[in-house]
Amino acid sequence: MDIGLILSAFQRTLGQVHDRRFLRVLGLGVGLTFALLVAAYAAVLWLLQTLMGPEATLPLIGTVTWLDDLVGWSSLLLMLILSVFLMIPVASAITSMFLETVADAVEDRHYPALPDVAPVPFGDALRDTVNFLGVLIAANTLALFVYAFVFWIPFAPLALFWGLNGFLLGREYFTLAAMRREGRARAKELRRQHAMTIWAAGILMAIPLSIPIMNLLIPILGAATFTHIYHGVKPRGS
Repeated sequence: MDIGLILSAFQRTLGQVHDRRFLRVLGLGVGLTFALLVAAYAAVLWLLQTLMGPEATLPLIGTVTWLDDLVGWSSLLLMLILSVFLMIPVASAITSMFLETVADAVEDRHYPALPDVAPVPFGDALRDTVNFLGVLIAANTLALFVYAFVFWIPFAPLALFWGLNGFLLGREYFTLAAMRREGRARAKELRRQHAMTIWAAGILMAIPLSIPIMNLLIPILGAATFTHIYHGVKPRGS
């Protein structure tokens, strides 16, 4: 596990935030991330209204009439709370949209000698993202049963949540970053060789995704960080 590589990759990412090109991508990414979060939240409210009826009383929030309160202050508070969970699939969905652009910006500044690569076809990237998203949702749904058994152990559900989603997000982000230059088979091989480093980086991504407001920045920053991690672990000369 190369923690030094992870910290260096994140430091380089933060060092590029002031670049106009990167800042433009970051701003667009934050806007789309927020839009996807609102869409996911509205879908959850619709599901809750279908399952529980038109209204319910929640601690700290009071009576919520689900879709009728979608634009209210109580709904904003509820969305911030649910964003702890909803941002995980949102971060997964954002990869196919922005990883190529983010990786290009990172490589143009930090790895200018690299040859250009053909963009991954949108259909292939979308297919991979949908597959990853399906695995992410299925794994987190099954994990609910595990959380029920360990909820009485302090911090155990949170640690499991971060560990599971760190593994899944790290796997997705690294694979998509590596596939641009290595192809699918070689990207998976590199992922297996550096599994612990990728998992640790994924956990360090999953933790701030659990913090409302801050989590809007993480999908784009994560894409840049994993681009650096890929370049840090690939064999020299490849």
